Amino acid sequence: MNPFRFPQCLFAAALLAASAQAQNLDAIVMPPPEAPAVTQAALGVLAAVNKRVPQIDTAGLVAQLKAQPKTVVIDVRTAAELEMMGGYIDAPRFFNLTRGWLEFQIETAVPDKNTPIVVYCGVSQRSPLAADTLIKLGYKNVKNYRDGYFNWQRAGLPTLKLDKAPGTYANSGHNNNLSFVITDDGVLVVNAGDNDLLAQSLHEEIRKRTTQPVKYVVLENSQGHAMLGSNYWKEQGATIIAHRDTAKQMEATGYDVLAGMRSRARDKAFKTEFVMPDQLYDDKLELKMGSWNLQILHLGPSHSHGDTMVWLPEKKLVIAGDTAFHIRMLPIFEDTDTAKWIETWDKFEALGAGIVIPGHGGPTDMATVRTWTRDYLMHLRAKVAEVVKAGGSLDDAYKVDQSAYMHLHTADELARSNAGRVFRAMEFEPKFLTTEARRKTRNQ
Repeated sequence: MNPFRFPQCLFAAALLAASAQAQNLDAIVMPPPEAPAVTQAALGVLAAVNKRVPQIDTAGLVAQLKAQPKTVVIDVRTAAELEMMGGYIDAPRFFNLTRGWLEFQIETAVPDKNTPIVVYCGVSQRSPLAADTLIKLGYKNVKNYRDGYFNWQRAGLPTLKLDKAPGTYANSGHNNNLSFVITDDGVLVVNAGDNDLLAQSLHEEIRKRTTQPVKYVVLENSQGHAMLGSNYWKEQGATIIAHRDTAKQMEATGYDVLAGMRSRARDKAFKTEFVMPDQLYDDKLELKMGSWNLQILHLGPSHSHGDTMVWLPEKKLVIAGDTAFHIRMLPIFEDTDTAKWIETWDKFEALGAGIVIPGHGGPTDMATVRTWTRDYLMHLRAKVAEVVKAGGSLDDAYKVDQSAYMHLHTADELARSNAGRVFRAMEFEPKFLTTEARRKTRNQ
């Protein structure tokens, strides 16, 4: 959850500044105290591998990421380890390829064998073996980060936590950002939450910071994790706000979404009921909350029906919803219009936001979400356009190069389907239609 309180502090700005905190390399401990005991035979194997594998220490890795931002950083621990042990190294190109699957996944993730690669684990026991494997596979610029993740963390260097997707029983459906703005005349919440209990939990976090009532809950779209907690907020006296297209989609699919959540959440779905929004808007709704001016905006089509964001012009902060992504690979739905999403992006950038709170992942800036949202859409459309122009098939579209984006969370699940959906849409874009296809389209 992302609490913000102004003007006393800019909490989001503080989070952004955390990555710039002073590093403390003196805190590094070798060998790492977290290292489990291994046999003498295993130590002998490690010693032999470490002699032939190039090594890099913490200062060297910091310097390399700055000088060579296209360095691929690979964590060979399991996803469960990343979740339970504090996350992973914050690097522009990061992959979590577990030791057991590395040989089978690396050539898809990193096809260019000249790419600079740094491999690590928690305590540099598995990573030297993984680096050695990559070298045997023909990768020419591989290093082992010898200090390990725990020392990176100990030194106060930037880390990230795994983005939890999709909603599960374990995460109680909390796999998206639930944000709130405390003004001097009440609280505005963005996203109702996936269920009644999660909405209550969010309300408890708000009450730790203010006694003011929640007056408005804004739904970023019609997905369950955005809207299924609405009934709780209505019972607290809040007004639920949504775009007209969001409400139309909720009316069509809301009870099915509720049924799906109940099947997944089981007892955690207690008291959750589907309700419609109270107040609808079209393009812009201005709210005055004491001295605060908040704008509820729909800038145009992007991720899903009626995508909504909250713009705080005096703070230069936008709670962007699913118009902007940076930790996850963005999902393209059957009815997503990627060409219009790119057009909408120009209006989004024109806001001039200094801080962007996306639908998933922590606070960031416009340049970051541009790279992983607009630039990805443009890249994918350009690659798929080549396939369409060449008369290629759907299978050809599935194979287009998305390697620069495969480090993003959910990329393994989404890259193929994204390419396929863009292909099927672009086949019917006017500039790609043949004369015969245009005739058939007109006659349908």
